[in-house]
Amino acid sequence: MIVTHATSRVLRTPADNPLVVGVPADGATRDFVTLELDTDEGIQGIGLTFFGGPLTPALKEAVDALCRLVIGEDPMQVEAIVGKLRRAAGGAGPGGIFTLALSPIDMALWDIKGKALGQSVCSLLGGYRDRAPTYASGALMRPMNLEYLAEAGPRLVEMGFKQMKTQMGAESTVRQEVDRMRVLRDAIGEDIDLMCDINQLWNVSQAIEVGRRVEEYHLFWLEDVVAHDDYPGLARVADALTTPIAAGEYVYGITPFRHMLEARSIDIVMIDLLRVGGITQWRKVAGMAEAFGLPVVSHLIPEIHVQLVAAVPNGLTVEYMPWTLRLFEDTPAIVDGQMVVPDRPGLGLSFSQDAIKQYQVT
Repeated sequence: MIVTHATSRVLRTPADNPLVVGVPADGATRDFVTLELDTDEGIQGIGLTFFGGPLTPALKEAVDALCRLVIGEDPMQVEAIVGKLRRAAGGAGPGGIFTLALSPIDMALWDIKGKALGQSVCSLLGGYRDRAPTYASGALMRPMNLEYLAEAGPRLVEMGFKQMKTQMGAESTVRQEVDRMRVLRDAIGEDIDLMCDINQLWNVSQAIEVGRRVEEYHLFWLEDVVAHDDYPGLARVADALTTPIAAGEYVYGITPFRHMLEARSIDIVMIDLLRVGGITQWRKVAGMAEAFGLPVVSHLIPEIHVQLVAAVPNGLTVEYMPWTLRLFEDTPAIVDGQMVVPDRPGLGLSFSQDAIKQYQVT
């Protein structure tokens, strides 16, 4: 079997979140680059990537350029193809646009391999379980006031979520930051896991001060509390707090994870499928984390990430950020707070033809 053709598209969708209720849409959009790889045996694999902003056309071109190097290759030899692409574009990697362009190709190759063997990608990667916990993300964002948080938290619980994530980092006083956690914890009760993302907005002293003030609310983790590449700073925060520190979504490739782990900077390893370089690289980081006795969690694209988090023994939870939901025909079910791996080979996904017709940018 060989790869015979590649089709990439740019899809521009509304930048909304179906978990958000009662907040008017602002008309913003979100661009995705989708990929379909075809083979001479009629098996097609899919992948996607995104970057945002004016560089989307450049990202599509990067995907197309790498795909031209894949034509004629045996899609079952995923590691060999990834190695070929890394060597060909070594001067442009391992971070930035090269890694983002590599990721959808890697996904599509794993999708083809799973379909050819009649197994899910989860099974190919280890098949540790057939589902994984998932948490609601994007519904309790930084601009939303306390009244909204008090209403939205219980609504997510009613929807079946046992975990959810909010944000801090924009209030003018420590007391206002703490109030956000107090209101949410009072609203959802003690039995729901509550995470909080800072998105690198604090310095080390702020992270320790606010982190200590919110410890009574038993956060499941604090995420990206300081700059993503400040490994010593992250380690200082992790040492000072009982709340676990999560980070990793902002780094590219696998090497920065080694540095974070060796510096004991984090307690929970968050892996972004696009920035790490695809499924092949994702599983390597998961293995590194397991060697350090640490769990891994995902960032975005839950429809694909469920295959990965469920496959490994240290997979903790899947971020349910439904940005990509409308791109697919059928998406993984959520049952009792857990996302179920599709009972279909490969990624178990297909792009929605209606979405392509409606959102494709020509």
